[in-house]
Amino acid sequence: MSKNLKMFLGLAYLLLLFSFLYFIFSVIEIRRLNDFTYYKELQSDLNIYISSNVFTNLIYFFIFAIIWVTLLGFGSPILIISGILFGQMIGTVVSVISISIGALILYSIGNFFFRDLVKSILEKKFEKYIQLFQKNEFFYFFVYRFIGGLGVPFGLQNLIPILFGMKKLNYFFASLFGFIPGFFIINTIGAGLNTYVTEADYFSMIDFILTPEIYLPILMFSFLMLFSLIIKKKFFDDTNK
Repeated sequence: MSKNLKMFLGLAYLLLLFSFLYFIFSVIEIRRLNDFTYYKELQSDLNIYISSNVFTNLIYFFIFAIIWVTLLGFGSPILIISGILFGQMIGTVVSVISISIGALILYSIGNFFFRDLVKSILEKKFEKYIQLFQKNEFFYFFVYRFIGGLGVPFGLQNLIPILFGMKKLNYFFASLFGFIPGFFIINTIGAGLNTYVTEADYFSMIDFILTPEIYLPILMFSFLMLFSLIIKKKFFDDTNK
């Protein structure tokens, strides 16, 4: 049963990925990728399409993000895209909620079908953290999400709570609140990229980096990473001592 489900999830993920790539390459003119005016045309068409029915497109994106994360998809591309499509605030809200739901579904599937497999692969590597999470699973998993999952790939981050049998309600809300700072910053970068393409007449790397909508969120992200290292040292590295 679990092998069949594993195969199904793998095939579903590949199908979704190839469908997404097919859609992208079917609408993108490869030969014009070095032409900045082409990006302006794409951005204009995209804005018109999204604004024509924002609510419907939000639902489409919401469903896609849930499925993408459930099938072990990467988180960062979804965040950049949501910022480009829906802006800083709406993009953050829709990505935080949809990715939290997708992560919860993945956790539920993994906990039900692949618990033994996940433990055999990950338990030894994360053994030093299990007792820590068990002390206060909500708080420590919130911190874990906040600091970016200790550098663990996003798909595996969503499965690690299987090792200590985390309650689903705690899992969802710890993820939801822990995601907000990082997701807000990356959505802001996506929105800033959209603004730059709209306002610039030509592409200049220096102008791009010095655009407030770009360098401010990058500075925020750098600060968040520094803060995350301090938190990691305080709450997680001490488990080695």
